[in-house]
Amino acid sequence: MVFIRKHHFALVALIMLTATFVLYASSGRRGHALAETGTPSAPSRHGILGLPAPELNLSNWIDGHGKPTKKVELAALRGKVIYLYFFQDWCPGCHSHGFPTLQALAETFGSDDRVALLAVQTAFEGKTTNTPDKLRKNQIEYGLAIPMAHDGGQGNRRGLPQTMIDYRSGGTPWTVIIDPDGKVVYNQFHIDVH
Repeated sequence: MVFIRKHHFALVALIMLTATFVLYASSGRRGHALAETGTPSAPSRHGILGLPAPELNLSNWIDGHGKPTKKVELAALRGKVIYLYFFQDWCPGCHSHGFPTLQALAETFGSDDRVALLAVQTAFEGKTTNTPDKLRKNQIEYGLAIPMAHDGGQGNRRGLPQTMIDYRSGGTPWTVIIDPDGKVVYNQFHIDVH
């Protein structure tokens, strides 16, 4: 019974967070960031708050068991809250708070069909270190049975991962929450779930 209440509370908290950002995004302040005070600040050069989430056009996904799998399509996840985590293996912040946050969410929502958890390694630097084999390493290290992909930035002239360009992420760790209608309702370096 305690687990059910804790599980329910965590889902409600995530949904409330999502709802708050949906309301904010629909208030006409799209493209702006919230300042520390909770008031709109100048337009942000990072993130796509309030906009439709771009499709993840990545071909090298692994499933929750580390096996190659078909491309994950956000359109197929419509109707779910999607927690999308961008990381690099060598990123200290990814390991000090990003992965532990993802781990806590996976423990709470891993079997909840209303929530999808995804991680993408956006290797915008250290490309010889932040390699596709690090996906499985991190799955094992953090006990994450979730789909993960690698975006090494091939195919565009700037050498940046296309995922970073599409989501205008500010680096890693980067967290994106997508509402059930496919809109980005949160995008920032970190979110505290505790």
